[in-house]
Amino acid sequence: MSKVDLNGEWQLSYRPQHQREVSLDRVDWNEMSTVPALVPGNVELDLMRAGILPDLSVGNNIYLLREYETCEWWYRKRFTAPAPPEGHTVQLVFEGLDCLAQIWLNGVLVGETANMLIPHRLDVTSALRAGENELVVRLRSAVLEGRERVPDPIESALPCGFESLAVRKAPHCYGWDIMPRLVSAGIWRDVYLQFLPPTRWRSVYWATTAVDPPRRSAVLFVDWDFLTDQHAIDEWQVRLRLSRQGHTVHESVHPVFHTHGRARLHLQGVDLWYPRGYGEPALYEASAELLDGQGNALDTHRCRLGIRTVELRRTDITTSEQPGEFVFVVNGEKVFAKGTNWVPLDALHSRDREHVQPTVQMLVDLNCNMVRCWGGNVYESEEFFDLCDEHGIMVWQDFALACAIYPDEIIPALRVEAEEVVRRLRHHPCLVLWCGNNEIDHTYFWTGMGVDPNTDKISRQVLAEVVRRLDPFRPYLPSSPYVSEEVMRRGGDTNLTPEQHLWGPRDDFKGPTYTRSLAHFVSEIGYHGCPDRRTLEQMMEPEYLWPWQDNEQWLTHATRPLPRMTDFNYRIPLMAKQIAVLFDAVPDNLDDFILASQISQAEALKFFIERWRQRKWRTTGILWWNLRDGWPIISDAIVDYYYRKKLAYVYVQRVQTDVCAMLSEPEAGLHSLIVVNDTLQPARGWVEVVDAESEQLLLAASYQVEPNGRAVVGAIPQTQQPALWLIQWREEEGREYLNHYLAGNRPFRLQQYREWLRFLQIPEDIGSVWRR
Repeated sequence: MSKVDLNGEWQLSYRPQHQREVSLDRVDWNEMSTVPALVPGNVELDLMRAGILPDLSVGNNIYLLREYETCEWWYRKRFTAPAPPEGHTVQLVFEGLDCLAQIWLNGVLVGETANMLIPHRLDVTSALRAGENELVVRLRSAVLEGRERVPDPIESALPCGFESLAVRKAPHCYGWDIMPRLVSAGIWRDVYLQFLPPTRWRSVYWATTAVDPPRRSAVLFVDWDFLTDQHAIDEWQVRLRLSRQGHTVHESVHPVFHTHGRARLHLQGVDLWYPRGYGEPALYEASAELLDGQGNALDTHRCRLGIRTVELRRTDITTSEQPGEFVFVVNGEKVFAKGTNWVPLDALHSRDREHVQPTVQMLVDLNCNMVRCWGGNVYESEEFFDLCDEHGIMVWQDFALACAIYPDEIIPALRVEAEEVVRRLRHHPCLVLWCGNNEIDHTYFWTGMGVDPNTDKISRQVLAEVVRRLDPFRPYLPSSPYVSEEVMRRGGDTNLTPEQHLWGPRDDFKGPTYTRSLAHFVSEIGYHGCPDRRTLEQMMEPEYLWPWQDNEQWLTHATRPLPRMTDFNYRIPLMAKQIAVLFDAVPDNLDDFILASQISQAEALKFFIERWRQRKWRTTGILWWNLRDGWPIISDAIVDYYYRKKLAYVYVQRVQTDVCAMLSEPEAGLHSLIVVNDTLQPARGWVEVVDAESEQLLLAASYQVEPNGRAVVGAIPQTQQPALWLIQWREEEGREYLNHYLAGNRPFRLQQYREWLRFLQIPEDIGSVWRR
């Protein structure tokens, strides 16, 4: 299928929008401002390049966009195209169009779109000319569109987000506590012409239905559908082939009786796909060829395939007396999930592609075996899922719905969206869960209306049915966290849900919110950490750098969506309070404040991960919040927008090794030394605990941990005096690792901790403040 690339240079014209409907032939381009544009792109980037807008990431500049939210935007491009081959259909494809668009080709209205999150394919066969063509795209104001409808009392949104409820844009665009308000517009992904032959594949779906790891056997289900203008197809065949590293492991030919068909393939001697730590993420090249009666290939569908089964074993409720379950099982093996939440890569999504590879590489560096694609975001690119396939990183995919109660009127559009997304991503072995939304079950509680979240049609019926129809071999969870009917029968106590988001008051990271949780699986948990001084200097004007109190630019980057909105103003004082939990005082200078905040965050995240790993299999996974910022802000991320890593990056990396030695909190005056093994091989080695300052050996022991297990290998008496204990272990193969435990009573002295850092072998690229 040949393509004509329409990326590159366009013209962008804009003006305040005064009419919803317009006729192209009545548009006067001279009445609008016009600048050069780049596609893929966002209109804000074009205005910055033209010098009309300053750098939006600096100071309070982001608020300059408020006046542009009610503009309409007109993209224009002239291009040449060949005549389509005989019988071919021509599609104009927008991989990402934000958002409310009318599209004209050579003066003919060829389509309208209203969803930023999915591709749009328009039939332009009759409108395309061989030779010179002109393409015009008008983007209406999403904000004005949102103001036209009256939300019903049952609906809910953030104060700055009611206009988003019936518009299919990424929820974060309207302002979030991790992203600025940036209600953008633009052709943000690729655009091209595609020439489609009359006979072609419409769908090929591969799924693994059974595996037998010891015998290296598996059963695959293949479902296909093609389109053709030919009547006589009885001599046609479908050839299925699987190969890996140049070796064909399966080839079979199947007769065609209909344009739709399916087969079950019984495979022997195959390598299975496993998550990181549990085995190799083996991938196969899969092809389906549609053959005519002479054996000629009419069309070929290709994809990469990982052979694996996945299930989510979960109960509707958990209690202290009758613990439930929430655990992912891959190829029959329970997997302890350790990873993070994947949030927007950039507030201006046309720049996402430059961030995918380096951000996934950090997931690999941190040894994450799972990432949760949060529901306030866009759906990620094929490149992201390909990389997760290759590196054995399981993906939990929320549908793009978050922290709101949406109107039923969006159900038709949402059904189309879900069908598109499921069909696009279902061949990826890394994808292990579809989830209906982020925190919408809890939103029903936050409204105070007393409405049962199980009455939500979108999560309980619409999305569940799409997954059941189109991807029946992959689990579906209605919401995260999911409040089941059984939980509601017991009064709606969310601590009874097996999977939880642990935020609460965000106070002491060793407090009851975290230590008394009944959760088996935590899919959100985080702690604030101030970014590097260099980052603060990049995103704030010099006079606003310090102090943080009563500071407009700290509030803006904390992130206040609009100047008069105060809902997120608690975040900077919260960071100071979190510092005070660990240390004897909140520093009164910037460098010490940054250091204390980063230590506080690092120790908190380390504690969270260790606590969940130490209780394996009572606990089964932890996905901390979050890896990297999508804008220059002050947040819970462990890497800022400019890729500067906070201290937490090192601590998280050390407690996410496949085999990890950790000290528990004291019980009956003793700290247990626990070694966990997240591999399918026995783990053997030697571990020592040493007081960093005195070099006193506190414990030394050999360890042997069964596959996918845990073991207590010793204990150390509790101390009241502040101390840094180094935990060092050496695997049987010779690899050495380092962890630590912060012993003694709080509060600690910042200067003392600064001195301890020299024992912890912190890499040079991590937070430079403590070295001064």
